[in-house]
Amino acid sequence: MAIEETKTAVVAATKTDEDTSLDGTLRPQLLDDFIGQGALKKSLRVFLQATKDRGEALEHLLLAGPPGLGKTSLGQIVARELNTSIRITAGPALTKIADLAGVLTSLQPGDVLFIDEIHRLQRSVEEVLYPAMEDYALDLVVGQGPGAKTLRLDLPRFTLVGATTRIGMLGSPLRDRFGMTYRLSFYSEEEMKQIIHRSAGLLHVAIDDESVAEISRRCRRTPRIANRLLKRVRDYAQVEGYARINHQAVSEALDLLEVDQAGLDVADRRVLQAMIKHFDGGPVGLQTLASVTAEEERTIVEVIEPFLLQCGFIQRTPRGRSITDSGRVHIGEAADQGTLL
Repeated sequence: MAIEETKTAVVAATKTDEDTSLDGTLRPQLLDDFIGQGALKKSLRVFLQATKDRGEALEHLLLAGPPGLGKTSLGQIVARELNTSIRITAGPALTKIADLAGVLTSLQPGDVLFIDEIHRLQRSVEEVLYPAMEDYALDLVVGQGPGAKTLRLDLPRFTLVGATTRIGMLGSPLRDRFGMTYRLSFYSEEEMKQIIHRSAGLLHVAIDDESVAEISRRCRRTPRIANRLLKRVRDYAQVEGYARINHQAVSEALDLLEVDQAGLDVADRRVLQAMIKHFDGGPVGLQTLASVTAEEERTIVEVIEPFLLQCGFIQRTPRGRSITDSGRVHIGEAADQGTLL
């Protein structure tokens, strides 16, 4: 069981402790270092320059998209471009109003507050953000019952950068308070090649172009996964005695991890197989699919489903998820290659 979980985690875009240890090494430091998301960068560069010219705090910024595409990196880049500090926290960590109040009151003028998974904020905590974002004020209720009073504390002008994988779960009162909203998309193979080349250089890994292309095809067009696969291939090449990473080393390492030619792993293929075996291809509801595959609903919606949709292997209908002809073909090819569980 532990081996299967390790294999599955390799191409899951959710962040791990290993990814955190690599942040300082592989994360782009400035907007010019950030590869891909061209339209977003062009727009953001204009607003950052205008903000610096006026000497003001940047308007609040909302970043949406599947995990691993660079939302946290962009938040840190914003702070670095503005030459200010950043405070990073997450929606699930702010369970009480006091948690958010403590973070807000610690900010200095111009600081960036990055809240990951902002869609998971408690409703009571979220409501405290409204005046903080709009009026730069913190409203606290002191006391209880008829004697309760509202205490307003002034806050420095700051920039809230919210990151979410499920923008639809944000209520309109919060969503409307962001001055800019950007949606990050999956990267192209060419962009992934550039990212892998850059990471290999920073990690001092010798790798040829053919190997870079192979990793770019199997990394789900997600930088976080590409960096993780690069490390696993490096480990394999080292243990197996390869002088440098070549196509054979990449193929053997990724086959060992059960990452197929399209970048799907055990969990992805299990979802497609379940849709065919138990529901004749669908449609099937999310709860039912989660029960049959023993996957959490959140994992399917935020991690597995976005890439399967991007690949054209499944489609969403009013009645549920259905597998496409392309998905059936891919599962058939995976079975022929012996990678289907």
